Amino acid sequence: MSIQKPKGTQDILPGAVEKWQTLENTARELCTRYRYREIRTPVFENTELFSRGVGETTDIVEKEMYTFLDKGDRSMSLRPEGTAGIVRAYVENKIYGEPDVSKLFYTGPMFRYEQPQAGRYRQFHQFGVEALGSEDPSLDAEVIALGYTFYKEIGLKDVTVEINSVGTPEVRANYKQRLQDFLAPFKDELCKDCQSRYERNPLRILDCKVDQKRFDGAPELLDDLDEACRTHFEAVKRHLDAMEIPYRINPRLVRGLDYYTHTAFEYKAAGIGAIDTIGGGGRYNGLVSQIGGQDQPGVGFGLGLERILLVLESQGVELPKPPVLDVYLIGLGEAAENEIVKQLYRLRSEGILAEKDYQSRKMKTQMKAADRAEARFVAILGDDELERGEITLKAMGTGEQETVALADFVGVLKARK
Repeated sequence: MSIQKPKGTQDILPGAVEKWQTLENTARELCTRYRYREIRTPVFENTELFSRGVGETTDIVEKEMYTFLDKGDRSMSLRPEGTAGIVRAYVENKIYGEPDVSKLFYTGPMFRYEQPQAGRYRQFHQFGVEALGSEDPSLDAEVIALGYTFYKEIGLKDVTVEINSVGTPEVRANYKQRLQDFLAPFKDELCKDCQSRYERNPLRILDCKVDQKRFDGAPELLDDLDEACRTHFEAVKRHLDAMEIPYRINPRLVRGLDYYTHTAFEYKAAGIGAIDTIGGGGRYNGLVSQIGGQDQPGVGFGLGLERILLVLESQGVELPKPPVLDVYLIGLGEAAENEIVKQLYRLRSEGILAEKDYQSRKMKTQMKAADRAEARFVAILGDDELERGEITLKAMGTGEQETVALADFVGVLKARK
């Protein structure tokens, strides 16, 4: 039996990978405008980082992490999300010593052991940003706006933003009791996951897709906000209104990670079945101290690239195609072929997209290859033309041919780029 890729992974092949490059390039260009700098962290970390940062009672830590012992008998885990690793790097490398807010972005693979389905893989990819060092609610709004603008600029349609405030740990402690009192009469009728969460993490029950119909009339966390939390949330909404970022308040939005405080948000877009969340994030003011640093406030998001591509496809949005081949070179004869290799190098050095045949095929077959490659021009060089210092240039769109001096060949193509 031939060896196949692991379950829940995918090979991103030429023809498809260009779409990924478009997303990544758009993210980098947008982050440059917003003054976010790229950071790259390891794909595996000490398991303790995620249990302390993400939360021991989250589904990610309890069920979904790829965890292993290395040869030094240390527990390591493939990263299931990006924020914890970024914060660890922020603390370890003393980035907090910079005088300005640290605005960072990342792209790369994440890993979660879960049942693969549309838009959900065991190795998946995210684009994310993290802004550390300020409690200013305008920074929450900026992060939300950055994500929304990213979707807009890649052509995604009908993206909605949902926001909520999850308050502070003290606020949530009061709300937790009210929620448990509401759930108590039918606790034993809830699904197994919800029964397990009842004591340890009851807010996550509101995220359950199985028991959602039972939560009508459940108390809302927004009603428990203290004055500081309410003021922060109102400021976030005011800034979003000023930027004309459309949003709706979802009082049941809690996100799946323990580190969130104040603002939580998600981006929604239909197109991949029942799953409509394509990204999300929030503020995490206590996370830096949980990971061992001097506490600094932070806010960020993570956007799933696989889900974005699925929604783009379902909406019929065509991403820009890669640049077309400028010229396909054909050499007829040994001396001509040697010259073609030389000219190919010169063309590429000048930024011209050029290609040649590597299989010693007949001229007719090479012309077909140039057509498949959608080359704008074909350049044909025989030994006789080489002696005269000339090369034939054919425009594939019109079929027109002309003779060009070899000495001027690169310049002619540069002028027609």
